[in-house]
Amino acid sequence: MSAPPILLETDGLIVRRGSRTVLDRVSLTVRAGEIVTLIGPNGAGKTTLVKAALGLVRPDGGGVRRAPDLSIGYMPQRLAVDPTLPLTVRRFLALWVKADAARMQSALEEVGAAHTIDRAIQTLSGGETQRVLLARALLRDPDLLVLDEPVQAVDVHGQIELFGLIADIRARRGCGVLLVSHDLHLVMARTDTVICLNRHVCCQGKPEDVSRHPEYMALFGRHAEALAVYHHLHDHAHADDGCVVPVGQEHTPHEVHGDCGHDHGGAGHSHHHHHTHSSSAGGGHSHG
Repeated sequence: MSAPPILLETDGLIVRRGSRTVLDRVSLTVRAGEIVTLIGPNGAGKTTLVKAALGLVRPDGGGVRRAPDLSIGYMPQRLAVDPTLPLTVRRFLALWVKADAARMQSALEEVGAAHTIDRAIQTLSGGETQRVLLARALLRDPDLLVLDEPVQAVDVHGQIELFGLIADIRARRGCGVLLVSHDLHLVMARTDTVICLNRHVCCQGKPEDVSRHPEYMALFGRHAEALAVYHHLHDHAHADDGCVVPVGQEHTPHEVHGDCGHDHGGAGHSHHHHHTHSSSAGGGHSHG
């Protein structure tokens, strides 16, 4: 089975601001139907990487490749609207995309914000605003959704809902998603690949692997454990000596081989459950 097509790829991307290197040889790939999440501390270059990938920032080195005729729906990190400007959600959406009322209503329904269409955008809650911004991105019928901190100014319950919504949109539309977040524990079960960025790529891979990586642990310091996610495989059990055995044979004598067979990534092990261990709700980790 062939891999899904590549939508966006950066190769050794370098961005400098004066004498400072903001991005140092950063490479990433986003394929159709895949959610790729960028995480990293404040000032790590996450937003700069997104802007360079979209052609909004000119790189000083490396390259960016986008699929031909790629349609991108971009959700920026911040929305600044003059509080005195009389601007309903309907008019706001019409400023950016040529769409009739039915399409606007449909996009708002898809993100759970149909009730906002005639409200002033300045009166919306944080969660409602993020949903409207997501609807605006969807009106472009995107092959690729690029979402820069899409859950900021939203409470933890709302954040979980929004990440679930993004995963549902990916499943329904088959689009790729490039997501910027600082909350690895919240996006963990909703993402395929994590790239940990601190001006360069510290580590990347499956979420459960990145959460145990020494560079991730070093980057997030004492908060790494609070953010870690433990993926356990429930198609086996552990014998009295800790070895992995088939379910039902926990107390059956068995032959021990080398490392007791603790290869949780082996054939026949499927990832059925995601257990998130967080010592506190977002306790003290860096935002940005």
